[in-house]
Amino acid sequence: MNPWLEGARHIQSPNWDDRPINVAIDMLVIHNISLPPGEFGGDWIEQLFINRLDPDHHPYFAEIAHLRVSSHFLIRRDGELLQFVAMDKRAWHAGVSCFKGHHNCNDFSIGIELEGSDDQPFTPAQYACLRTTTLAIQSRYPNITADRIVGHCDIAPERKTDPGPCFDWDKYRFSLKC
Repeated sequence: MNPWLEGARHIQSPNWDDRPINVAIDMLVIHNISLPPGEFGGDWIEQLFINRLDPDHHPYFAEIAHLRVSSHFLIRRDGELLQFVAMDKRAWHAGVSCFKGHHNCNDFSIGIELEGSDDQPFTPAQYACLRTTTLAIQSRYPNITADRIVGHCDIAPERKTDPGPCFDWDKYRFSLKC
């Protein structure tokens, strides 16, 4: 099974490692990200995920350029899909996290970042791409059932709020049934 999705633009991040042996991939985590915060466009998210974010370009970048983070996928505002880490590898997207008593959610999850913020609606193109991407992931990893698709806020509630109140969970979940 190819761990890289066809149709995605592949940009390999160095920020990944092997998953623990005998751990099933059975969760999908939805995030949001914008760089600088609240701004869309440009390649700043890509630069962050490949460790090339210029700390001098924006004051916020100076605070985060040292981070070594990644996600499996990023869905841009126009619906473009980028993949940074092979699905069978552990991306560094969830951080300190717990779901139903299981810690270190990166071990068993796939992360999808939506270019966006907590306080702005996501685009129809993003929902369409998210639906297609989710179904493709679920076809490879059938243990990712509807109850195993969560927000970053669900697994790290003291630290994270994404995908935020503007993410329409009902619309997204309904689209998966159609």
